[in-house]
Amino acid sequence: MNLTQVAIKNKSLFFSLLIIVLFGGMSAFNDMPRDDMPPFMIRTVSIVSVFPGASPERVELLVTDAIEKVVQEIPEVDYIASESRTGISIVTVNIKESEFDLQPIFDRIRRKVETVQKQLPSGVNPVVNDELGDVFGILIGLVADGYTYAELKTIADEVKDELIKIPQAAKVDIVGTQPERIYLEFDDARLADLGLSKTEVENLLKGTNTLFSGGDIRIGDERVILEPSGNFESVTDLEQMVLSNSSGELIRLGDVATVQRGYLDPPESRVRVNGQTGVVIGINLKKGGNIVQLGSEVDQQLEMFKQVFPIGVDFFRASSQDYTVDKTVGDFVVNLVQSIVVVLATMLVFLGLRTGLVVASLIPASIVLSIMLMTLLKVGLNQVSLAALIIALGMLVDNAIVMSESMLVKMEKGDSGTEAAISSCKELSVPLLISSLTTSAAFLAFYLAESTLGEIMGQIFLVVTSALLSSWVMSLTIIPLLGIMFIRVSPKRQEEKQKLGLMERARNIYKKLILFCLKRPAILIVSVVILFSLSLWGMKFLPFIFMPDSEKAVISVNLELPIGTAIEKTDQVVQQIENFIHAELLVIPERPEGVVSWSSYVGEGAPKYDLGYNPPEANSYSAHILINTTSDSFNQTVIDQIDSYCLDHFPDLKAVVSRLKTGGGSADPISIRVAGKDPLILDPIVAKIKKQLRSIDGTKNVADDWGMRVKKIVVKIDPLRLQLAGITNQDVALSLQTMLIGADVGDYREGDQIIPIVMINSDRKKLTIEQLESLPINSQGGALNVPLKQVADINLIWQPAKILRRDLYRTVAVTSGLNAGNTASDVTGKLIPWLETEKQNWPRGYTYEVGGESEDSADAMGAVFDKLPISFFVIVLLLIGQFNSIRKAAIVLLTIPLGLIGVVGGLLVAKSYFGFMAFLGLISLAGIVINNAIVLIDRIQIEMDEYQREPGEAIVEAGLQRFRPIILTTATTSLGLIPLWVSGGLMWEPMAIGIIFGLLFATILTLLFVPTLYKIFFRVKV
Repeated sequence: MNLTQVAIKNKSLFFSLLIIVLFGGMSAFNDMPRDDMPPFMIRTVSIVSVFPGASPERVELLVTDAIEKVVQEIPEVDYIASESRTGISIVTVNIKESEFDLQPIFDRIRRKVETVQKQLPSGVNPVVNDELGDVFGILIGLVADGYTYAELKTIADEVKDELIKIPQAAKVDIVGTQPERIYLEFDDARLADLGLSKTEVENLLKGTNTLFSGGDIRIGDERVILEPSGNFESVTDLEQMVLSNSSGELIRLGDVATVQRGYLDPPESRVRVNGQTGVVIGINLKKGGNIVQLGSEVDQQLEMFKQVFPIGVDFFRASSQDYTVDKTVGDFVVNLVQSIVVVLATMLVFLGLRTGLVVASLIPASIVLSIMLMTLLKVGLNQVSLAALIIALGMLVDNAIVMSESMLVKMEKGDSGTEAAISSCKELSVPLLISSLTTSAAFLAFYLAESTLGEIMGQIFLVVTSALLSSWVMSLTIIPLLGIMFIRVSPKRQEEKQKLGLMERARNIYKKLILFCLKRPAILIVSVVILFSLSLWGMKFLPFIFMPDSEKAVISVNLELPIGTAIEKTDQVVQQIENFIHAELLVIPERPEGVVSWSSYVGEGAPKYDLGYNPPEANSYSAHILINTTSDSFNQTVIDQIDSYCLDHFPDLKAVVSRLKTGGGSADPISIRVAGKDPLILDPIVAKIKKQLRSIDGTKNVADDWGMRVKKIVVKIDPLRLQLAGITNQDVALSLQTMLIGADVGDYREGDQIIPIVMINSDRKKLTIEQLESLPINSQGGALNVPLKQVADINLIWQPAKILRRDLYRTVAVTSGLNAGNTASDVTGKLIPWLETEKQNWPRGYTYEVGGESEDSADAMGAVFDKLPISFFVIVLLLIGQFNSIRKAAIVLLTIPLGLIGVVGGLLVAKSYFGFMAFLGLISLAGIVINNAIVLIDRIQIEMDEYQREPGEAIVEAGLQRFRPIILTTATTSLGLIPLWVSGGLMWEPMAIGIIFGLLFATILTLLFVPTLYKIFFRVKV
């Protein structure tokens, strides 16, 4: 079927369809989901088990090991990492990146954990969390000067109830609230004077504070519920509760204990917003939603809240992904418009007004149709999809240029516009389709790659394919229709051809070069081989950065003190850092660049506000500060100053101050994992690795993830002395718990809130290690009371702070940050040879693995390389199908390496770097080079078949005929990518540079190299 002929016969229908496409595409553009980057699956499940009081070794042996062994039976599991520390086990299960249907796997993990629960110690209940991928793109800080935590929580709950109603919101979470408690603070001496024991008070409280149904009674034809009183209605009720001692005396609880309402002490976490105590409310975008629209709706709600709540209640944006996305998408749309303008101008300059406008009309039509196809493919607007449109922009006009050029040539020879259009379609429809498909197939490996970056960058394949197929359809329909209407070939054209314009002079130079190369092919072949070899050699001078850090105006500060540090101390350190930020970095009139706002999270991580951030499990010794700055250009200054302040003031603090990671990469750029059984053997190995890392220039914050050993007090109970005293192990544990951290003795109900009642010793904060020996131990019946020293000995020992494992093996990760201007590849390149030498001296069974950026790049690049053969075979089959010749297909494939010459040269000249994005540019460049080679070889065959030229003459004529379309394609693609290079950011810079320089160089060689190879392969005489 001749598509052009159909379009000409039904031109009214096609123009109507074009109008529908234009309006439909614009409507689809407004409704498309918007996000910073394409979403990707988080294939991680966390299993958290609490085992109060157990040492890391006991947690590892009794809990972690059992869970790991059942979970590893699931074949879809990639690897298992675990952390065992005092009282808690955290098992992280990572699913293979080749898996996409995750829910059945998550369900099987849950069932496996349920089967092992009966093997775990009593009271240990593992909690499986498979929602680690939820991103709270908008964080709202809520502060209320003079309000209590309880009042703050009440306000936060009201705000949450309203925000969850927003159509674009999927989930709303609150962090930073302080759990309330009713404390009964007793004094042992006072209880003893009154003839009471802690156990008697506890039992009486539990028996008094009840809430049971009393049944019902029939009254006439009705049954009426009986509700006996008994539960506490107020704190006063609790104080007025009557106790009876062994002598029968009645005593009020308020006379023997201080009853007060307070908060969990010590607190589990604290949150501050711009230095003020508050809470943070995180809002999660629904799947396929528009983060910009969500932000707008949230802002409207916040304005309403400001009118409803009293003065003193303030709301701040702690994280605003919607602002970032709006700016990023806006900037990329500007880049796209700039690219369109550049391409349009190029068309008008080289093709003239009429032909240039005809060809240029393809751009908006193809882009709008592409947007409609993107909507069908569920591709939203983000950095990747918009960059893909920019990449495709220069390529999609290629079809229109070739088609219009063919029509011009035929019309010059006397054909009518209609005849020229139909004939050109018959001649070019298949070659143009094949060239579009081969270009698209070059990106197929990224779409098929089973990796996180494959999921992110796979959208490029979908967008480029949509754009090129849209271009192909439009080139065979709209371009011929407009060409017939507007392109005119006057008799003067033959005279004008005698005038040597820029293109004509370039063609004459090209003709001389091609004849020279055809007569002396060895010179060209040897030159290409030398240049290609030089490019491979030049690769070693390019810095390797797998993926650059995010360029958002956001800084992440992860703080970690020695394990076991009290949360009060951690909070004190964070406050000092906050004071420094306020005094030295906060934006003020005299300091227009700096920190705009911040929020700090002590004892827990922030809600997951970015795909590149993974909050840790709650603990007392770590904190996180999320900082918003004026711009990315000032980020490094803020990072350096906070880094320096922490280093100068807190020698035992590990502070990782950095930009956010792109694409979910590792938090540490350098990581060496050492595995083995015995910590006593691992410790010296790890110490030597840390020492070697510190000796390498560019490293900072060198540490290991096990940390230093910590103190533990062991209460060694003597069974014989225990038996003689008439008490049990449980009596000892419960008595110590009540004395030191408190014992839950019931609940106080207030509205819909349930507040635990905690009985605790009033002197708990004054106790010293020496005084522990005299702590009274009560039997559960309350009749016996003996000092702890009578039944146990107290010893101070050292133990590992935590035990980390990977795939059942104890593993210590040595990590390091990087100073500005250094790369992970440089450091690991110096470290690995040393490690290989050292490894020879390690005991059998002790090994190392390189993690961090090296592992990320190997996994991502490896996933793409695994799928490259598929792309290659698709391209080969398309080429053989097009030419029905293996030799012609081989000629096209041999042109692919030409792109590397320009890519390496361009990156070196521009002082850029090589990484995943440069590799992406190299692959896309290969698709464009193949495209040019196809149309050139196809023209050689046309010259021989239709115009009966000799092979040598056909080669030269084909080169001259395809010279202008190929040059114009190169010009439009290269010039169209300049905005992406200039303002696309550090992430897109190497890709744009690679394509621009690679294409400029590859085009020159393609125009000479392909004809020369054709001459050699087919033994053509010139």
